[in-house]
Amino acid sequence: MSDVRVIIQRDSEREERVVTTGTTAADLFAGERSIIAARVGGELKDLAYELADGDEVEGVEISSEDGLNILRHSTAHVMAQAVQELFPEAKLGIGPPVKDGFYYDFDVERPFTPEDLKAIEKKMQEIQKRGQKFARRVVTDEAAREELADEPYKLELIGLKGSASSDDGADVEVGAGELTIYDNLDAKTGELCWKDLCRGPHLPSTRLIPAFKLMRNAAAYWRGSEKNPMLQRIYGTAWPSKDELKQYLDFLAEAEKRDHRKLGSELDLFSIPEQIGSGLAVFHPKGGIIRRVMEDYSRRRHEEEGYEFVYTPHATKGKLFETSGHLDWYADGMYPPMQLDEGVDYYLKPMNCPMHNLIFDARGRSYRELPLRLFEFGTVYRYEKSGVVHGLTRARGFTQDDAHIYCTREQMSEELDKTLTFVLGLLRDYGLTDFYLELSTKDPEKYVGTDEAWEEATETLRQVAEKQGLPLVPDPGGAAFYGPKISVQAKDAIGRTWQMSTIQLDFNLPERFDLEYTAADGTKQRPVMIHRALFGSIERFFAVLLEHYAGAFPTWLAPVQAIGIPIGDAHVEYLQKWAAAAKAKGLRVEVDSSSDRMQKKIRNAQKQKVPFMVIAGDEDMGHDTVSFRYRDGSQENGIPFDEAIAKIAKVAEERAQV
Repeated sequence: MSDVRVIIQRDSEREERVVTTGTTAADLFAGERSIIAARVGGELKDLAYELADGDEVEGVEISSEDGLNILRHSTAHVMAQAVQELFPEAKLGIGPPVKDGFYYDFDVERPFTPEDLKAIEKKMQEIQKRGQKFARRVVTDEAAREELADEPYKLELIGLKGSASSDDGADVEVGAGELTIYDNLDAKTGELCWKDLCRGPHLPSTRLIPAFKLMRNAAAYWRGSEKNPMLQRIYGTAWPSKDELKQYLDFLAEAEKRDHRKLGSELDLFSIPEQIGSGLAVFHPKGGIIRRVMEDYSRRRHEEEGYEFVYTPHATKGKLFETSGHLDWYADGMYPPMQLDEGVDYYLKPMNCPMHNLIFDARGRSYRELPLRLFEFGTVYRYEKSGVVHGLTRARGFTQDDAHIYCTREQMSEELDKTLTFVLGLLRDYGLTDFYLELSTKDPEKYVGTDEAWEEATETLRQVAEKQGLPLVPDPGGAAFYGPKISVQAKDAIGRTWQMSTIQLDFNLPERFDLEYTAADGTKQRPVMIHRALFGSIERFFAVLLEHYAGAFPTWLAPVQAIGIPIGDAHVEYLQKWAAAAKAKGLRVEVDSSSDRMQKKIRNAQKQKVPFMVIAGDEDMGHDTVSFRYRDGSQENGIPFDEAIAKIAKVAEERAQV
């Protein structure tokens, strides 16, 4: 047996080792239980991979991103095996890992029931305990078709070899290279228990799946196309330990309690009536208060920063979007045209920037007017597919707090710096404080303008982002067609990341609209355009804040800031007098004068998440005081009449949480 020289990579350290021919990656990492696969020359391999001379090998830990994907994809195979053991007629679709879990699609006679999922999970536990081995086997296309003749969806995937897409998960089945099948083998006898077309890699054994749970099932079109058959999809999750699985399930339970759609109904804030249509929300009075306060504060801060307010219509002739390029690059996301005025196409606008360009171009502009900051709460309409519409966070009609800044090339860096600082400051005012930045660069297949302009714009944004001292994460190919962008990513109270504000630097639309200003030397120059949406959309930001605060908004945003709760009927008038004085100071106050007992009134106020419950009885009336009860159940007694109003007003003014 000859010697084989390999290099083991661990973080920044490299260790050269001499091993014998036939040594596997598993032998190399023997005793390291957290290593479940290997990366060899940059490619992921099973631990059964036999090392070759000159290989550079890095162990893949189960808790790493690649390790989690391998764990979850392996668990998806176990689920598919369990399904076919219980439902032999089931035909296999695709089973990729996804964020925090996995799914597998099946063609079955009827939809799965909750009882079916329990039975499948129990069967998975049996398979896991058997410790079946995952064994990779290279096959020819012809052999694969023969072996999988009864699996029509797998036969289709074989034909995709080399062109499979990551969008629908097909690339986990067939890669660009050789075709492989993974066999699940009995640990003792080596007998074939089950097999699946798959690119791999996998865990060495089903016994190495530490913790999993099936979550739900849903209908899904084969490979995401409405033209294809409808299949049944089962979602599951898998984690490196039972503790991590429990933490994840606890997180999901908390996220479900915070779901903005649920809270929107419970707190009577908004609804999405079926009679109006999917993704088109209406705000109820209490939701309208929150939204108005959000908008009013934003307006005031924009005025302080030198923005000027504009208004534009909801629909326009299609020619405008031909000029901007949206009909070339964005038509799939727009509502179909309405033919008016003897066949002229009109579109509901998907964004405001083309109209703001017309405002800039309505008259001659001088360098003395720049930077010109135009701002609008502009409602736009985008035809999102029904499968992705989700409450207020992914809607078809929404209002952007949209700004477009026109400046000179010399003003560009300073204006971007001021804009990003303003954006982050305003987000902090609403209670979000944990940020990182994302830099989206050119999509090589979808852009307008020169490479040189894109390079200059991208580098300028990079320098501006780095000044903030926040983590900066690359997003290759994620830019809009007209320019690179910085996205502010914010974490909420339970650690979820939401994309908030975006700032895009654009040399191209001013060119397409032939925008000009007169420079100091009398020449005509092209302005630079900065696109900036601070909330993203008001509806989405409303949803993020609703979930961030779990409906318990800080006093300044709460629709009802204080509610008077009389101990008895004799105290109603006293609290109404207090409420009138509070309203005169601009506070939003109600008095519960219903026939309910005091304890029920308190429970009702707690359910509505009112910041201040103001309680009064005989003693309070005798001393011109009230008592505060807070959302956490704590109480503060004997607060003088006027002092109580001043305290609530101060908490609201400071945007503090109670």
